[in-house]
Amino acid sequence: MSGGDRFLLTVDQSTAGTKAVLTDADGRIRHRHGVPHRQIYPRDGWVEHDPIELYDNVKTVIRDVMEKANVGEESIIGVTITNQRETAVVWNRRTGLPVANAIVWQCRRTADFCDKLRREGHEPLIREKTGLLLDPYFSAAKWRWLLDNREDGASDDELLAGTIDSWLIWKLTGGRVHATDYTNASRTQLFNIHTLQWDEELAELFGVPISMLPDVYPSDRIYGCIEDVGLFASPMPIAGVIGDSQAALFGQQCLRPGMAKGTYGTGTSVLMHVGDKPAAAGGGLVSAIAWGAFGRVEYAVEAIIHSTGDCLNWARDQMGLFQSYDELNRDIAEAGDTGGVYLVPAFVGLGAPHWNPRARAAIIGMNRSTGRRHLLRAAVESIAYQVADAVRLLERETGIPVGELRVDGGASANELLMQFQADLLNAEVVCSEAAELSALGSAFMGGLALGVWDSAAELNRFYRSRRIYRPEMNADERARLDRGWQAAVKGVLAAEDHLNG
Repeated sequence: MSGGDRFLLTVDQSTAGTKAVLTDADGRIRHRHGVPHRQIYPRDGWVEHDPIELYDNVKTVIRDVMEKANVGEESIIGVTITNQRETAVVWNRRTGLPVANAIVWQCRRTADFCDKLRREGHEPLIREKTGLLLDPYFSAAKWRWLLDNREDGASDDELLAGTIDSWLIWKLTGGRVHATDYTNASRTQLFNIHTLQWDEELAELFGVPISMLPDVYPSDRIYGCIEDVGLFASPMPIAGVIGDSQAALFGQQCLRPGMAKGTYGTGTSVLMHVGDKPAAAGGGLVSAIAWGAFGRVEYAVEAIIHSTGDCLNWARDQMGLFQSYDELNRDIAEAGDTGGVYLVPAFVGLGAPHWNPRARAAIIGMNRSTGRRHLLRAAVESIAYQVADAVRLLERETGIPVGELRVDGGASANELLMQFQADLLNAEVVCSEAAELSALGSAFMGGLALGVWDSAAELNRFYRSRRIYRPEMNADERARLDRGWQAAVKGVLAAEDHLNG
């Protein structure tokens, strides 16, 4: 490594773990280091993370990636942050401690509260102001739950509320900065995407004081400096703060209306850029702020899928169906097909296009010859079926055909899955050379803020595709497989109606 190498250091804090990623001035990811964190499941449908563990892991990966890459502090231009969205934290500004574990975006504990607001007729107001459905997926009801169930006895004026980015910024700056960006704020159900402000009416409806909430800024600005001398001897600027899915959209260089990407993580977000005005989103889509940058705000529409990569984690960790991803890839290739089996991974309900928080997972179509490999193949294919449903929904609601889907995330490395995805979509699936597009998008935003690059147009030359998958399946086979999938989903929804009706 030459003495002139300088890097943006991105903290990519995701649902499953935390990575530190070093990106150079040519837009290439040069080094990475990550650690997992605990997934805490106190009850059926509840999912939590320990905020202290997350922060400790952030510090660990920053130190470790610099040590492993033999990079000194003088080589770091700044630190950028991209994060799992919607996950809610409440903490005491005096002690610096959370009042409880963070409630993860997957958690369904606030479903009854959301149902109550819906029965009272509040959903149209929430949808109009925020672009979001009234669902426990988003942050506001989670904050309300944490405030109602706090045990430390602190008064409201001692407490702060935020998403994971806000928590990390506050901790890294020694409590000097309580801030978030437009993308994360827009996922809370308390932020008006038209006025670009926290909404008093919604805050009162959910019972979350605005005084607890962070200041909201564009992503391409400096938020403050890291003051922890255990990390950096001198103050290190924090910039490029952006939610992970929007960061991937930016990293994929989806800068024009109609361009779309899919990020395959614990869940999957299929996001389409729609321009400088919010687009009406129906049929299970949500409106989103794509980013705030370049002195303006741009918008997207999004189809959210709750369980994709998490389905494979379940097959490995809870069911013991495989141990390594090399083994998984070998087994699904040997299986050839699913033997007619469909797995609908509604472990925490179904997202787009159904948005049913009470639906539960099911395996449908087994017979006496069904084996482990068939179940694994069905788990992998369930990812592609859900993404295909999401893309069709985007096309139907926007009227824009998706001729190309740019993809990233861990599962995008699975060649069988990506080919099956192209076959179901009957469209090209373009895999980026870099798997960590959220980290790359955050680095790009941070680099713009810190003067590494002058404009988004300059970043275009950094887009590098690794492989393009083109559809090979005939129309009859595609239709036959889709009919089976749709029947399986209908069976899951019918069972939910029966069990909860």
